[in-house]
Amino acid sequence: MERNLALEVVRVTEAAALSSARWMGLGNAKAADQAAMDAMRRGFDAVSFSGSVVIGQGERDEAPMLFTGERIGGGDGPDLDVALDSLDGANSVSQGRANAMAVVAITDKGGLFRAPDTYMEKIAVGPRAKGAVDLSLSPTQNLENIANAMKCYVEDLTVVILDRPVHAELIRSVREAGARIKLIQDGDVSAAIATAFPESGVDILMGIGGAPEGVLAAAALQCLGGDMQGRLRPRNDQEVEQARRVGVKDIERIYRIGDLVSGTELMFAATGVTDGDLLRGVRFFGGGARTHSVVIRRRSGTTRFIEATHRFDRRPVY
Repeated sequence: MERNLALEVVRVTEAAALSSARWMGLGNAKAADQAAMDAMRRGFDAVSFSGSVVIGQGERDEAPMLFTGERIGGGDGPDLDVALDSLDGANSVSQGRANAMAVVAITDKGGLFRAPDTYMEKIAVGPRAKGAVDLSLSPTQNLENIANAMKCYVEDLTVVILDRPVHAELIRSVREAGARIKLIQDGDVSAAIATAFPESGVDILMGIGGAPEGVLAAAALQCLGGDMQGRLRPRNDQEVEQARRVGVKDIERIYRIGDLVSGTELMFAATGVTDGDLLRGVRFFGGGARTHSVVIRRRSGTTRFIEATHRFDRRPVY
């Protein structure tokens, strides 16, 4: 995979972020999501590669664009697998809340776990706690192991958890252990990746969120040297059957980060739509806008934060 591809793909996430950010706070999550999909699809047409979407915006019959199994890219160049979410946090955008972003991960063929469209129990940490997480243990035990790895007290840790009724017991356990908690409404991809950056103030992500989003977060953490484990949590027999169709044999299996993302040629790009733990959101001004993105490559270990100024009086290349 050519290193320039990473910088080409960030233009795609920028396009999705710019289009969806126009809908911030307007109460229309569907319109924000569609704007991001349309822009990302157009952006991919200008990228010189042949991509197969293994994690997309739903199944072929459910999504008008960027569905799982769709072919994207300019058609020439390397043949690669793509995981994407043109807008992770459509509800956050519609309500003007934090942590929404446009996300793409690309790797060699077969390098991504084809997660079914269901939920996943997750625990994610940055490089300082690599090897210290285990979903088979209790939250208290994990917090103690992470604190030992990071050479701090449990009370020094900050845990990000989605604010959902299903997490009532998890929140109680974390509070009893003494760790601090940051509750978020949406955007656990951003929060998971933020654990790899000490300046974010986030140390651990715990709880249940989307399985496809779990693979996207794992891709970034794999590049950054972090760690993550996941276990599928389907809500009904239909979701269990969907998992079986994509090859899942053991629903209770704990997936390690290497199971979720095994590709060696791996890159990740994201652009903020609204302000979050990892990225700033789109800032509009007369005649243009500014975006804040991150681009990460596994092979080189390089992380680039990119601030771009976009001029609307000039036509973009996508």
